[in-house]
Amino acid sequence: MITYQSGLPQDMTLSTEGFFEGWPTHPDDDLFVAALRGSYAVEVAVTDRTVVGFVNAISDGVAAAFIPWLEVVPAHRGKGAGRELMRRILARLSHVYSIDLVCDPGLVPYYRELGLAELAGIGLRWPANLTLRNQ
Repeated sequence: MITYQSGLPQDMTLSTEGFFEGWPTHPDDDLFVAALRGSYAVEVAVTDRTVVGFVNAISDGVAAAFIPWLEVVPAHRGKGAGRELMRRILARLSHVYSIDLVCDPGLVPYYRELGLAELAGIGLRWPANLTLRNQ
């Protein structure tokens, strides 16, 4: 059974193991934990004292928020964990004017079903500023 909680679990070790599947590179464990700790809001899915899913948001708490990561380990995908994590984070951000999320084109229908809409945008990435390890 999956349970959900707001914030990082204090009694569990967090690891990237099982997450970021299919990414060409991903954060190492230290960067992963630092990013989640520095987030405005974090929601996690837990089973058997193991984090099996998470979503985080970065925000000023008033006007804007950005959801950089929604991840569920492969064994728990397709069972509603991602939808519940998104429902929870969107509820926590319901007071914010703008919530942005960037995803691969194939995921647009998934997020559209959750109430998000496509927006025009532009961005800049400096990969050298983020310590990543190759898979």
